[in-house]
Amino acid sequence: MTAHQPRTRGRPPAADRDHVTATALRLLEEVGLDGLTMRKLATAVGVQVGTLYGYFPTKRALLTAMAEAMLSGCRGVDEGIAQPRERVWALARNLRTALLSYRDGARVYAGTHAIGPNTLGFAEALNGALRETGLDAAAAMRTALLIMHFATGHALEEQAAIQSGPDLPAGIEQLHKAIQDGEYPHLAQGQDHLTGTDLTELFEQGLRLLTAELPR
Repeated sequence: MTAHQPRTRGRPPAADRDHVTATALRLLEEVGLDGLTMRKLATAVGVQVGTLYGYFPTKRALLTAMAEAMLSGCRGVDEGIAQPRERVWALARNLRTALLSYRDGARVYAGTHAIGPNTLGFAEALNGALRETGLDAAAAMRTALLIMHFATGHALEEQAAIQSGPDLPAGIEQLHKAIQDGEYPHLAQGQDHLTGTDLTELFEQGLRLLTAELPR
């Protein structure tokens, strides 16, 4: 007769956090951030809701773990990129791509402060590339934060535009009408660029502006 396994008490094994996090990211693709509840996640994992709080005491803690997972591989840059400034650009693109790879990815990431190897490794690589351009530690950190905030905010706007879906043309039409009906001559002259800009090119332009003073 097989002996019964002893029951464990306290929190579930820490290694299972990875499974819960991965399940949360899959569920995010299905229901979005607004639909991601601890109850739905518990059902997807196959546990009671109370069990999830053994892994993550708050939803914010869950989102932080999800943000950390999303940045897996972000610190990697092609070895053929020799110039430090170009490595900075590549890392910024990695962050944008990672956030856009998940539904509401930028909303999940924004405001989290993960301290795992993916997040800290990315920050280390970005700061390292900036230091190689000649910046001191303080200037490199400030520039890194600006780049990360820019990439996150840009991804937020991109994903918001994507989610507008069929409502977007109507919104653009209303915007054009409001500009035409009001006294906004500068907006009127540039309104085609206001709503018809290639978002990837806009990101690249912003990235170049942020790093314009870095040595080539």
